[in-house]
Amino acid sequence: MVSRATLVGDYLRARRDATPPVAVGLAPDPNRRVPGLRREEVAAAAGISAEYYLRLEQGRDHQPSTQVLLALARALALDDTGRTYLLRLSEPAPPPPDPRTRTPDDPELRRLVARHDAPAFVADEVIGVVAANPLAAALSGSMRPGANRLVQMFTAMDRTIYPEWSRRAREMVAVFRMRADPADPRLVDIVGRLSVRDPDFAAAWASHDTRVFTTGPAYEVIPPFGLLEFECEDLGIPGRRGLTLTTLYAEPGSRAAAVIAFVREHLAHDVHPSLSPSLNPARPRSALGDLEHHDDPRDEHRGGDE
Repeated sequence: MVSRATLVGDYLRARRDATPPVAVGLAPDPNRRVPGLRREEVAAAAGISAEYYLRLEQGRDHQPSTQVLLALARALALDDTGRTYLLRLSEPAPPPPDPRTRTPDDPELRRLVARHDAPAFVADEVIGVVAANPLAAALSGSMRPGANRLVQMFTAMDRTIYPEWSRRAREMVAVFRMRADPADPRLVDIVGRLSVRDPDFAAAWASHDTRVFTTGPAYEVIPPFGLLEFECEDLGIPGRRGLTLTTLYAEPGSRAAAVIAFVREHLAHDVHPSLSPSLNPARPRSALGDLEHHDDPRDEHRGGDE
């Protein structure tokens, strides 16, 4: 298992390489050979010796003080998320979660997602779905218990239709890094499998970016309707370390809202909602309209005026 000191060193080195000198007030130098900061520049800005900073990057100091880490965060121009992540890396690994609180059979989680009229699911530290309400589970396999949304982003997502897939995939990797403990065996397994399989994931992971997501636009591929846009909200669950409640909201009058209405009506009548609407004679026309003719919502904005 990789030590916490090694993790701190890896993060410092990656952030140093990624920090342009101008970001910390250094004058441009046309003769500079590296795009990031030099070790001695970081050490001087943090008020520590270059020798001690080298020990930190090499993982040879196992107990750097909070004061030193905060000084390094300032020297590297880390944002609040990056600073929090650096401090967390230096702390002892948290105890593993109780597996009994991470299953779809957990009555509290079932009640939590059932309270929501919108699609809602609960994900753990490694963005694995552990509970979902029927609407979310019916809409997409990526929102069903047992699915891992990060893995599906890199293995099952059609990158040709997903808007800005590369940027959004890197953001999800940054969220994954921030949420999961680096010593978690599940993280180690996911990183190992995806790094070998996908160079895009390997590059995103090597960047050591961190991000906290709370709300924003989200896209889901919902068979047979294609790509739909939602507004996504993530909330931490009090008393459940590492668990996050995600809710998807659809703009009134949008195609996403019509699909949700369609699926909700079929669930109410115990009809499998994944059945293509063009094959279902009982489909609710008022909710569907011409949905079956639009696999990509961006088609609605394409026309002769382009």
